Amino acid sequence: MAFQGIANRCFNVVHKQNLIYNTCWEDPLLDRQALQLGPQDSVALITSAGCNSLDYALEGPAEVHAIDVNPLQNALLELKIAAIRSLEFDDFFQLFGHGRHADWQSIYRDRVRDQLSDVAKRTWDKRINFFDGSHRRRSFYFRGTSGLFAWLINRYVRRRPELRSAVDELLEADSLEQQREIYRRRNVDHLLWTRPLRWMLRRDATMAMLGVPRSQRNQIDRDYPGGLAKFIQDRIAHVFQNMPLKDNYFWRVYLTGEYTPECCPEYLRADNFSALKAGLVDRIKVHTSTVEGFLRQHDRPISRYVLLDHMDWLYDRFPDLLVSEWQAIIDRASAEARVLWRSAALQVDFVDPLQVTIDGKPVRVGDLLTYQNELAASLHQDDRVNTYGSFYIADLRGLAA
Repeated sequence: MAFQGIANRCFNVVHKQNLIYNTCWEDPLLDRQALQLGPQDSVALITSAGCNSLDYALEGPAEVHAIDVNPLQNALLELKIAAIRSLEFDDFFQLFGHGRHADWQSIYRDRVRDQLSDVAKRTWDKRINFFDGSHRRRSFYFRGTSGLFAWLINRYVRRRPELRSAVDELLEADSLEQQREIYRRRNVDHLLWTRPLRWMLRRDATMAMLGVPRSQRNQIDRDYPGGLAKFIQDRIAHVFQNMPLKDNYFWRVYLTGEYTPECCPEYLRADNFSALKAGLVDRIKVHTSTVEGFLRQHDRPISRYVLLDHMDWLYDRFPDLLVSEWQAIIDRASAEARVLWRSAALQVDFVDPLQVTIDGKPVRVGDLLTYQNELAASLHQDDRVNTYGSFYIADLRGLAA
């Protein structure tokens, strides 16, 4: 119990004082197919790095509500929105595609800063060098806590020229057959998984940097043969050998510190940037709050919820808050609402037994959900990130907000 407490405190210290995520690690291509967004939909999601808020907005829903308790994550989304409104595409791509811009300090002061909230201004005034390329971690995608770990991994790879050459060759492969041939011929598994890296991945401090709470690690250690380190090793091997890397912008930015015009999130494509600038970005609203807190003060129905994996943390540490969050979701859900979430666990068993109240009567959450298991399983197989144990799509039927 004492060890568990130390791990939780480490996670809390990291998360409350830092920008954790500089890019989203949930594949919005899956989410788009699962959400089936229409012009009448109102979406509530956890902000993270804001990439997927912009991606969903491109589908043209009525509203996208980005919610996060970490104001630094919301400040990043605010910065992206302000840059879309005030910059031309080439400058925007240098910032969020390459992760740096030689003229960032003047661009920020003269064109972007005035469009930010006071909290976001203070955030980026203190971190203005995140984008100017002056730091030894030259790319924005090597900043923040997850970015620091990505930078350390890149240093690790660079110091092994044979491994760096193999990774670069994999990223340029034209087909899965070519990726598999490179992986085997270059013996990537042997080159990558040295004893120091395995040791690092077993540390709670490392997992906190990556935004992984102890409760998620416990789930993987419990469910996966070989525990967390073997889970990560197997997932990366699967990505390199069985997922096309040509459009896998998640792993490209992690392994190089930048995107390319051909391999990047949708908001970094010129046509989509223009669509966001023309008005779609104005449909995004940013809220520094818990999910429950937002829903309690919001006075209109929500038809789509994207909860990422935060329930893994809530159920272990704050089960009462998880119940009250689901109560708020049900109270605010439209008649045909759909909920998406992910988990480190191979199978989530803590959602269905939760008890909420409808018309004064206790009801199990599981009795209100219609799971789209075949669709979720099919989409999960194509997840370009491939770091979650499971993916869930569930409809809340017959509820009136």
